[in-house]
Amino acid sequence: MDEQPAQEPTGGAGQEPGRRLDRRAELSEFLRTRRARLKPEDVGLPDFGRHRRVPGLRREELAQLAGVSVAYYTRLEQGNGRNVSAEVLDAIARALRLSGAEHAHLTHLAKPKQHKKKASARPQQVRGAMRQLIDTFDGVPAYVVGRRSDILVWNRMSAAVFGDWSQMPAQERNWARMVFLRPEYRELFVEWEQKASDMVSFLRMDAGCHPDDPRLSALVGELSVKSEEFRRLWATHDVKEKSHGVKRLHHPLVGELTLSFETFKLVDDEELSMVTYHPEPGSPSAEALRLLASWGTDAVQAGSSAPRQ
Repeated sequence: MDEQPAQEPTGGAGQEPGRRLDRRAELSEFLRTRRARLKPEDVGLPDFGRHRRVPGLRREELAQLAGVSVAYYTRLEQGNGRNVSAEVLDAIARALRLSGAEHAHLTHLAKPKQHKKKASARPQQVRGAMRQLIDTFDGVPAYVVGRRSDILVWNRMSAAVFGDWSQMPAQERNWARMVFLRPEYRELFVEWEQKASDMVSFLRMDAGCHPDDPRLSALVGELSVKSEEFRRLWATHDVKEKSHGVKRLHHPLVGELTLSFETFKLVDDEELSMVTYHPEPGSPSAEALRLLASWGTDAVQAGSSAPRQ
């Protein structure tokens, strides 16, 4: 079996015990960046053409739309979410035209749940039956990811398509670290910029849920130091939930693959998700995937050593 039992990464470059993300600063910057992307005409307000010192809506305009006082909204945007009600957060979310993921992120930042710190420290584990199930997916790349987009278990087809993760140290089996720090993944994803943006958005969601997670803080710190592109994307404060879509890959052995992916949250642990990839039936990608499946372990070994075009 090419699957590996779930392991909690033991450290990583730049990790400092006890380090955490500043929740108040995260709340402040998130609200500021969401407000900056809206123009008066976007929300039905008149624009009299006056010079604006900052892009987007003014605080008083946003407060008017949300039905709260300017002073109240200002305190919230300064990171003081103490005693804010769910109704007020809902009104602000509507005024800012937040997506479902953004609304959830705002709630996590403004009204953090007390159990989150304990949950962040809990080792991530995948049940043995789930590992067995993934291994039965013949010809379908499948894996389980957890917090921080750590890759916990995977099947042989995932290794054939994405590379042999068993050859990496456990702390490096992380999608964000691979996308930003390993050149082969920049070449693997045809739309690398979109993949990179998605990874940062996923990490932002995790940061809202687990601001006390030292491994997440260490990962963000490491990527910020080593990747200018990560720093730029992290500063946007965009958030997104893992969902479904299509990925185009340039595989070193079989060329271009177009695969649809689906994400399934595990019922017994909502922090774990199973991700599967499949081609359109009868397509060139389906034939290419069948060829990789027939090669088995040879495809994994050949893919790891094949020169990238």
